[in-house]
Amino acid sequence: MRKLLLKLILAAIAVLPLFLVQVIGAALGILAYVGSKQYRSLFRPQYEAVIKSHHLPLQIWGAAAASGQLFSDSLWIWSNPLAALAKAEIQNWDVVEAAMAEGHGMIILCPHLGGFEIIPRILAEHFPATIMYRPSRQSWLNEIIEKGRAYPNMHFVPTNIHGVRHMTRALSKGEAIAILPDQVPSGGDGIWSNFFGRMAYTTTLPIRLSIRHATPAVMFTAKRKSIGSGWVINAKRLEPFSEDPNIAAQELNIAIENAVLTAPEQFIWAYNRYKHPSGAELPPSN
Repeated sequence: MRKLLLKLILAAIAVLPLFLVQVIGAALGILAYVGSKQYRSLFRPQYEAVIKSHHLPLQIWGAAAASGQLFSDSLWIWSNPLAALAKAEIQNWDVVEAAMAEGHGMIILCPHLGGFEIIPRILAEHFPATIMYRPSRQSWLNEIIEKGRAYPNMHFVPTNIHGVRHMTRALSKGEAIAILPDQVPSGGDGIWSNFFGRMAYTTTLPIRLSIRHATPAVMFTAKRKSIGSGWVINAKRLEPFSEDPNIAAQELNIAIENAVLTAPEQFIWAYNRYKHPSGAELPPSN
């Protein structure tokens, strides 16, 4: 029943204009914030702490609305990839071309912000991209997500050793790979590092791959424009990571922070970035 319902939702979204989908997404985001104490307990403290520490205006309702749009944007992009590409305003494309021209591939880093799902599709228009994702525990949901995300020149691999091998092979061929750097890795696959003033278990995979293959890492953002107008895509090449894994993890987190601060209300604040994954050592005190 849930599988059928989700398929119907995706089919409905496919025929709706983006502005209407984003209005619905905003309403659902606010509804989730108002209706769920657990949702608020994750969302508000994380968002509020960052806003206050950077002396930015607090826009709690705008951020709650944007959290729903993060989800609705993704569904619309899956259902309408060509229309979504037409609504993407791409900046700094020369950064991408220069990185790929070096012949060592490229590590695409895109945090959960705005219309982040459009980023690999833009890149897949020009060269193959291997994208790492965390499969859902529910097979029926995973089947729908994989079908929705499917796009020519995009290859999805799971967050396990087999996925890492696929990414290593892609880099050895000079292709691009994509990693969500703000996702908490499994225990043993990360390092505790400061993220917006708190210790967060941070992935080391993009760091290790970048150093091993001399591959440039590029941070992408897809900032949402006004309702129905699409997204502004920005690319920023990162400096080579330090050989010291603790320093490198901090460099990665600073790069993610800078990306989030381009549109802080559009980040995925309801995600528990500070959780302690099973198998990971205890976090050090700040």
